[in-house]
Amino acid sequence: MDRNNREALLAGKEWEKRQTVVFLSDFGMADGAVSAMHGVANRVSNSLLLDDLTHEIPQFNIWEASYRLMQAMTYWAQGTVFVCVVDPGVGSDRKSIVALTKSGHLVVTPDNGTLTHIAQQVGIVEVREISEVFNRLEGSQKSYTFFGRDVYAYTGARLASGALAFEDVGPVLGSLVKLKIEKGRLENEHTLIGAIDILDTRYGSLWTNISGDFIERMNLTYGQLINVTIAKDGRTVFGYPIKLCRSFTEVSQGEPLIYVNSLLNLAIALNQGSFSSTYGIGTGEGWIISLTVI
Repeated sequence: MDRNNREALLAGKEWEKRQTVVFLSDFGMADGAVSAMHGVANRVSNSLLLDDLTHEIPQFNIWEASYRLMQAMTYWAQGTVFVCVVDPGVGSDRKSIVALTKSGHLVVTPDNGTLTHIAQQVGIVEVREISEVFNRLEGSQKSYTFFGRDVYAYTGARLASGALAFEDVGPVLGSLVKLKIEKGRLENEHTLIGAIDILDTRYGSLWTNISGDFIERMNLTYGQLINVTIAKDGRTVFGYPIKLCRSFTEVSQGEPLIYVNSLLNLAIALNQGSFSSTYGIGTGEGWIISLTVI
């Protein structure tokens, strides 16, 4: 992004006008951790709108946090502040940061890879390291294991309420920790390669980062079989032909299909079954999928 656009985003301070904080974590809802974060934000300003993206990220799963953040963020109005807390390195020397995205959102998070999908698909204008001495809940200095409450919820609420300017968060950070993502691409005339970005959690479908536009670009036809190979760190886990379909009903119950998902990327499912559970397929770094025209 050029300097003028950057300055326009910073000058507009839409997050102060929006006054909305959205939380994401791997805390679950069985205890009071999420409520505590809401409470801290409410103490900063009871005028804030507080909402939750999800707190059901699998424990310590930075990849899924990164994807879920990207999946939902851009549907929120410019200026919304996101507090993303999946932080297996809490209390260590990993940095705490705030990112200003090209879409005009702010993300408060540890620098551990949770911004990977945002950086790749949305873009980041600037990142600042949180000064944990100043931007921290009063009385929490001796706690090292609940930064979600003591640093991130507190900082996010202060940004959203206008009590803290983005420029005053801390020094500009020059680089980010990023996860490795296999780019969705046409490898050759007949083969597509990409990553398994995420699971459609309730149904066990595989959502790839390979655009559905390749159906037209490669002159594929619905109903044809395509060889699907899935590997983890170079070891083949699945390798069979699957039918390309418009809808689940085009195959029998329990049979696999390739389809275009709601994000307009290619996905793989079992009709009324879980592809991931049936074949032991996961997501994250090292999971590679290739689709080859027969």
